[in-house]
Amino acid sequence: MTADAFPALSGLAYGGDYNPEQWPREVWDEDVRLMREAGVNLVSVGIFSWALLEPKEGLYDFAWLDDLLDLLHANGIAADLGTPSVSPPAWFFHQYPESRVTLKDGTVMGFGSRGMASHASTEYRGAIERMATELAKRYASHPAVVLWHVHNEYGVPVAEDFGPRAVASWQRWLQNRYETLDGLNSAWGTAFWGQRYDDWEHVVAPAATPTIVNPAMKLDWQRFTDDQLRECFRIERDAIRAHAPQPITTNFMAHQSWNTDLWKWAQEVDVVADDHYLWSPDEDAHIGLALSADLTRSVARGNPWMLLEHSTSAVNWQGRNTAKRPGEMRRNALSHLGRGADAIMFFQWRASRSGAEKFHSAMVPHAGTESRVFREVVQLGAHLKDAAEVKGSRVVADVAVLYDWESLWAHDLEWRPSDDLQFRERMRAYYERLWRDNVTVDFAHPEDDLSGYRLVVAPTSYLLTAAAGENLGRYVEGGGTLLVGCFSGIVDENDAVHAGGFGAPLKDALGLTIEEFLPLREGRTMSVELDGEQLGADVWAEQITLAGAHVRGTFVDGPGAGLPAITRHEHGAGTGWYVGTRLSAAELSAVMTGVYADAGIAPVAHAEGLEVVTRRGDAHDFVIAVNHGDGDAELEITGTDLLTGAAIDGTLGLAGGDVAVVRTASARQGGDRS
Repeated sequence: MTADAFPALSGLAYGGDYNPEQWPREVWDEDVRLMREAGVNLVSVGIFSWALLEPKEGLYDFAWLDDLLDLLHANGIAADLGTPSVSPPAWFFHQYPESRVTLKDGTVMGFGSRGMASHASTEYRGAIERMATELAKRYASHPAVVLWHVHNEYGVPVAEDFGPRAVASWQRWLQNRYETLDGLNSAWGTAFWGQRYDDWEHVVAPAATPTIVNPAMKLDWQRFTDDQLRECFRIERDAIRAHAPQPITTNFMAHQSWNTDLWKWAQEVDVVADDHYLWSPDEDAHIGLALSADLTRSVARGNPWMLLEHSTSAVNWQGRNTAKRPGEMRRNALSHLGRGADAIMFFQWRASRSGAEKFHSAMVPHAGTESRVFREVVQLGAHLKDAAEVKGSRVVADVAVLYDWESLWAHDLEWRPSDDLQFRERMRAYYERLWRDNVTVDFAHPEDDLSGYRLVVAPTSYLLTAAAGENLGRYVEGGGTLLVGCFSGIVDENDAVHAGGFGAPLKDALGLTIEEFLPLREGRTMSVELDGEQLGADVWAEQITLAGAHVRGTFVDGPGAGLPAITRHEHGAGTGWYVGTRLSAAELSAVMTGVYADAGIAPVAHAEGLEVVTRRGDAHDFVIAVNHGDGDAELEITGTDLLTGAAIDGTLGLAGGDVAVVRTASARQGGDRS
């Protein structure tokens, strides 16, 4: 991944998945005319086209794709050319039935849906390499092709495979990781329940068992599965690179899919890309959107990234698929832009009449071009053209939130002290508090260099390596402010409790350890007293053993009544805060007052629902303001609104649901990490 790997387009990328193979040829001409009207300059093609591109094994047919790419280029529209490996054709599974995915209960998955074949299948790996090679050789110099799109949403809808080939690959993977059976037995703690192995062939997959599978085994299985998916990606990527010069990507699903470790995946792609869909039950889904966007920018290490898919209105695969309100699509798009996306794209261009996603919204909906959705699509295209100079600018944050997929995998395994304490919920609660305080954040891995941040927040770090604990200790000692949420620093990389007990790797940074967990029964609540204020808490309490930390908050009632709940510890030149219970985003506000003071951060008060993010450019800064509320809002700012051309002299007024992209003078000060 490099900063200059973004597709060669003159402005911001705008468009979406285009599946013309679903339509008669005459519709294609109408499509490109409407794309020009909407300002579309990039479409993703070929992603689900294996059956058309290779109708029989070894027989390739590129005539229709030649026609399509020529048509797009003639109309000034670039192509993100996909490899169709996500959906092998019927003939492939008929010819190679052993390439089908096997579930943990032994069920073999059939054809007729979507999803990759067994990641361990040599036939599948060979077929995708040949297809990628043929595509790259044919289209490497086609003027329409500016980007290669490998596969589609790795790990969705299927990642794990428990078939015999996958098990054989698993055994080889373990031998490479541990070298000896003694090493494996030690890492997995197989002395427990008499699980010791004395032959590699005896190490089966963690499939259906009488009771809980060894958690260290399951954690390694997740790592193995992720590595196998990444191997399949590299097969196609390297086949393309042997012939084609354009950048290569695949579409992540940051915080929405948990099968892939995006810190590792981001190192494999030339440009980071993400798909994001609102979660209908979430009435503040724009906050979840911001979380995913910040996480995507962070795994891209601040480089420009691409939103390859989101929806113009409702999706079709949730229990209740709520339509977006008027203007919501524009707000969603501008939120992604504000958080670093230089491409705003959708699934898909034209709504499908048939198939499983016929009720999924599209840029051209079933209602046609006279619809509100299409009018908003055209409006958004004009906005992105007006905001083209934002491209290449960067978001710079003073706060980092720690996010580790391996900790997520371990945290959410079975037999934890409380099912109610979940990684995703804790991540969202702390992030939402920061969002509502108008604090822009990066995400970071616990072993990253954190020295450039004033504040580091670790909402949920159940798995924390000794190296990460030392890293956080150095960060605090060097003058940083660290805030850690409950149930953190509990186990090492093998899901084994740290020597020294719960919280041992954070003892220096936080001045405490945890003697015992005190989870609540379902539905019970309790109170925490902090600075004379009582905060509501639920689910979780801990018996904290102080080792230098000072008590700031105390459990008023519940299983931890009278015990420390919130602590502050001075370590070197910095401070470490700990919250030993589950507080909502609203209740965390009282905690953050002291944390912000220690970090030297002054949150800016905006109207409820007003999202403001700054992107820094070489000559100008760009402030993206999105009013998610229904009421009017004001923002103190001077500059030019690129969307309207209006000069802003001190105060920008935004009606409910409105947006603005304001070019301001660039003011560089000390401490700028850009």
